[in-house]
Amino acid sequence: MNVQYIKVAEPNNSLVDIFNKWENDPALIPLIRPNQNKSELECEQNITIDSLIQRLKHVHIYLIYLGDQLIGEMNYMVDPAHLYKKEPGTAWIGITIGEPEGRGKGIGYEAIKYLEEEIKKQGLKRIELGVFEFNKQARKLYQKLGYKDIGRINEFTYWQNKMWDDIRMEKYVDNL
Repeated sequence: MNVQYIKVAEPNNSLVDIFNKWENDPALIPLIRPNQNKSELECEQNITIDSLIQRLKHVHIYLIYLGDQLIGEMNYMVDPAHLYKKEPGTAWIGITIGEPEGRGKGIGYEAIKYLEEEIKKQGLKRIELGVFEFNKQARKLYQKLGYKDIGRINEFTYWQNKMWDDIRMEKYVDNL
């Protein structure tokens, strides 16, 4: 399997188009962003080239390619305000496998391992993430990678006519 990771330095309009496709995919929306109600869940959100340029000032974004096809992205930011455990030197991570061809093949596992190594190279000591409680597949992946539950934020996101918790997980870089 030919998987490559490329750090985004100069965003372009075709990348913006792909990010917008994933951001507004009804199958992905409940997995990639919190929603407070049904209308938010159904609301289209659009990224612009300018907003992506601004995001790159504080978020490290890596594209995930399977062969020549862009299938996803992963990212981290350092010490964001939304950390559950406010410990300096923490990377907050996220991953989206946007294309169906990239799912269920172990690419997410390998991609997160790669991202962890990049974080370790930056001298960061800890990684934190949030996973919606209904996303059992992602939670299983993180547990397999050694992430441990550290807390919950109750009624964090809306999906399937109810509110769900956000499970916060952590891993110390020393454990990589």
